[in-house]
Amino acid sequence: MSDPQAKTINVLLVEDDPGDVLMTREAFDEYLHNRLDVVSDGEAALAYLHREEPYADAPRPDLILLDLNLPRRDGREVLREVKADPNLASIPVIVLTTSQAEEDVLRSYQLHANAYVTKPVDFEGFIEAIKQIDHFFVSVVQLPTDTRKS
Repeated sequence: MSDPQAKTINVLLVEDDPGDVLMTREAFDEYLHNRLDVVSDGEAALAYLHREEPYADAPRPDLILLDLNLPRRDGREVLREVKADPNLASIPVIVLTTSQAEEDVLRSYQLHANAYVTKPVDFEGFIEAIKQIDHFFVSVVQLPTDTRKS
């Protein structure tokens, strides 16, 4: 059901749970036609975004799906750094987490998350949430173009 006119975007998933990574990959493989890169901790996310080794050739993501509870550096720290960096601040960041805690929601928006989505626990609900995020950011909204020189 994807729109053949929709443009392809680069999505960075920052997620340490192998099951959630697998479900997200399955959603992208089956239903979506965007590039999905995955890193499993906050340090790797920042290295990827700054194109540091081993990510020197990584594409700039058009969208970041960010878990909050990550090893090495948590999602809040990653979000804070992304939104404080003028070269990265325009990339939409969707917090995609299991936490329903009001303080996590509030803090994420204070750190300028573009949306906060609680992961559905069932497979079908999870796939549907990923499809809706993709539809919104690919077909509905206009994303900024990267004006940096690569």
